[in-house]
Amino acid sequence: MSIQAQTIIGALYGDEGKGLMVDRLAAATPGAVVVRSNGGAQAGHTVVDPAGIRHVFHHIGSGSFAGAATHFSRFFVAHPMLFLGELSALNERGAKPEISSDPRALITTPFDVLINQAIELTRGAGRHGSCGLGFGETIERSLHPEFVLSTKDLFRSDLHARLVAIRDSWVPGRLAALGISALPEELAAVLADDITIAGFEADCAAYLDHVTLWPDRRLCERGPVIFEAAQGLCLDQNRGVFPHVTRSNTGLANIRAIAAEAGVTELDALYVTRCYTTRHGAGPLKGEVPTLSGVNVVDPTNAPNEWQGSLRLAPLDLFMLRKAIADDLTSDHSGIAVKAGLAVTCLDQTEDGFAITDQEQVLRLDPAKAAPEIADFVGLPLWAESWGPRRRDVRLHVEAAAA
Repeated sequence: MSIQAQTIIGALYGDEGKGLMVDRLAAATPGAVVVRSNGGAQAGHTVVDPAGIRHVFHHIGSGSFAGAATHFSRFFVAHPMLFLGELSALNERGAKPEISSDPRALITTPFDVLINQAIELTRGAGRHGSCGLGFGETIERSLHPEFVLSTKDLFRSDLHARLVAIRDSWVPGRLAALGISALPEELAAVLADDITIAGFEADCAAYLDHVTLWPDRRLCERGPVIFEAAQGLCLDQNRGVFPHVTRSNTGLANIRAIAAEAGVTELDALYVTRCYTTRHGAGPLKGEVPTLSGVNVVDPTNAPNEWQGSLRLAPLDLFMLRKAIADDLTSDHSGIAVKAGLAVTCLDQTEDGFAITDQEQVLRLDPAKAAPEIADFVGLPLWAESWGPRRRDVRLHVEAAAA
C-alpha cells in the first residue's frame, strides 16, 4: 500500500517562509499531523493567524492555527523551559493542538543553555551565529550515554539525580574541554543555585501534562503527515560551511529515516526560498549587500538580537539554490520515492526589475513572472508562491493541489 506524506524544507539559510507554507498545506489537509523533523526551540517559523496576529512557532507545528496536531520526532530537541510559554500564547489565540513526542526526542536542560551562552560570549567577534538556546550543547551531551536526557527519561524516578550529575560532572568537564576556566558571574550564579534544577523539574512535569508519548513508527495512525523541517539546507551540519552550521540534518535525511519507520513510501518535498536571500547569524553569504535594490524587505521576526545580530541580505543565487536542492535530493537512496517542487515567497516585497544572480550573471525579473521563472531556472515545477504573510496570500499551483 502506498502511503504519502508532504514535506516542507528550507532551501537556503532558513527564514524562507516554511511556517507560512506549513500553515497553507495544513489548511488544505484535514486531520493533518505536523512532524518536527529536526532542530528545536531555536527555530522561528512565523504564521499570521486568521485574526491577523503574528505568532512565531518554536516547538509546536506551524499548522496549529489550521487545526493540525504536532509530533516531535526522534530527531527533535525539546526545550521544556520555553515550551509552556509558547503553548499558552497559542491557547490564548484559540489554537489547542494535540501534541505527541517520540520517546527518544532529546531534552535541553538549563545547563546546556548556560554552556552555549558561555561559549558564544568567549568567542567575541568570532561568534558562530548560535541562538544561545542550548541546542548544539544538547546534541553534544547526548553523545555521552551517561548524560543523555530524552523524553522518556522525564518519567524516571532518578530524574533529579541525573540532573545533578549533569550539573556537577558534565558541566565542569565540558567547560574544561572548551578551555573556559571561569563563567561570567551571572551564569555562575545560575549554575550553583539549586533552584535551577527545581525549576527545571517543575517545567518537565508541566511539559508531560501536555505531551503524549507516541513512537515515530506509529506516526501515520495520527493522520496525514506534513513534515516541517527547521533551518535550511545551507545550514546542514554535513553540507554547510563549518562552524557556521546547525547540529542537525536540515533536509531529507531525517525525514526519510522517520518515513521508513512509519511506513511512508512517497514524499512530496516542497523546497521553499524567498525571492532574495537572507541569513541571520554569522557565516559566509555570497553577494551580501547592506540593502537590496528593488526589494522592500519586511521581516519583523528576525529582529536584531544579542546572539545573531541583524538580518543579512543578498540577491537570490540560483546556482547555490540549484546545488543545495540537488545535493539534498541525491544524498540518500532509501527507496522512498521523492517528488520535488519549489515555493517562492516574499514576492509582494519586490519591484519591477529586481535582481537575482546565476553565478556571475545578473538577471532582472518582473515580479508577476518571477516565481515560475525562478522555478524554471532551478529545474523544479512551481508548486506555490506567496504574495504576503497570510495563508490567503499563498497561491498553490496544480501540481501541489494534486499532491
